[in-house]
Amino acid sequence: MSDRQQRLALAMRRDERLMRAVHPIAYPLVQAVPGPVRRVPRLGVVVKDAALVRQVLLDGAGFSKQGRGASSDLWTPVLGARVLVNMHGEDHRALRRRLAPIFSPSFVEPLVEEALGEGAAEIERRLLAGERVDLAAHARRSASAAIALLVGLDRAAVDDRLFRQIAGITGMVRLSRPTLTAAQVRSARAVLDALGEHAAAAYRGDESTVPGRLRALGLSEDEALGAVGAFVLTGTETIAAAIPRIVALLLDSGTMQESIDADGAERAIAEGLRWTTPTPVMLRSTLEPRSIGRVAVQPGDRVILATYAADRASGGFDPASDQAASLKQLWFGAGAHFCIGAPLAMAEIRLALAALRRVESAGRRLRVVDRAPARGQLLPGYARLTLEAAA
Repeated sequence: MSDRQQRLALAMRRDERLMRAVHPIAYPLVQAVPGPVRRVPRLGVVVKDAALVRQVLLDGAGFSKQGRGASSDLWTPVLGARVLVNMHGEDHRALRRRLAPIFSPSFVEPLVEEALGEGAAEIERRLLAGERVDLAAHARRSASAAIALLVGLDRAAVDDRLFRQIAGITGMVRLSRPTLTAAQVRSARAVLDALGEHAAAAYRGDESTVPGRLRALGLSEDEALGAVGAFVLTGTETIAAAIPRIVALLLDSGTMQESIDADGAERAIAEGLRWTTPTPVMLRSTLEPRSIGRVAVQPGDRVILATYAADRASGGFDPASDQAASLKQLWFGAGAHFCIGAPLAMAEIRLALAALRRVESAGRRLRVVDRAPARGQLLPGYARLTLEAAA
């Protein structure tokens, strides 16, 4: 085994330890399910093959986010019935078309630069000055700034406490439990209602905020507030978890230098997203009799799409490879429910990695000097990832 292969293997082992530390029961359980698809008692039909995952995602007549064991069971009591994460069919397509303009690259990229550019420049300056930087804390601050952007809050009013509250909502989710408890729903609603007051005020204001822009796109206040709530829940923790994990993989494997040029950076981001998978599990409810591989499913069956397992099956982490290309960004979904926020996520990841690449381009070598897993979260991530740049 070459030195490079050994470093790649080390990076994967460290990421594996992170997954097990954050989800000591659910992760090994799904890992232990044999074969591409298997019915697991009291859990559902677990799908781990990329082609079969895509088959389910593209079959809107056979499988839905609405129904028993699907996303709607989790999020309708918290967000209401008309948000993308729990809609299906023509209503979903119509709302998605109305929301699409605020997630076009031409709209989100300047917003990300405005909201997060200063923070990215600060970590670059600090690293070049010889300081140590906690990238996980930076990612949480970036996520908080994104909350402010989505809700129409003054950025100074959003802090780590609010991020922890949002992460606490998604952290209530358990694979073995298809719904939140009544107490959990009340707790989640209390957090989102407080944000909703600010979003409602922004909705009635000008178009400089996302809620104001949603009003201009023709969404009712209820639709706009539901959309904002869904963006906050699904996007906040995603970015805070993904950026440090991708950077840790690149640094642990010694491949950050391979992402210095633009083409290498895009391959590294795609490979990092393939390996970390922003949405590691997707849920569907069966609408019509179908076969997923060799397993027959009936209406009402819960289908658990183990996206992270499907994404990883094509091979080990290697940012110089094109393994991610054939998956067509399966980590963001497929078909009608492909993640509408993908351009926003990509813009945030590119901004953070560009700052770190500039540090290495200045002749410094980044390394991880301290790390700790974030527990009690839905998405595996770091509570602390401290970097330094050696001369």
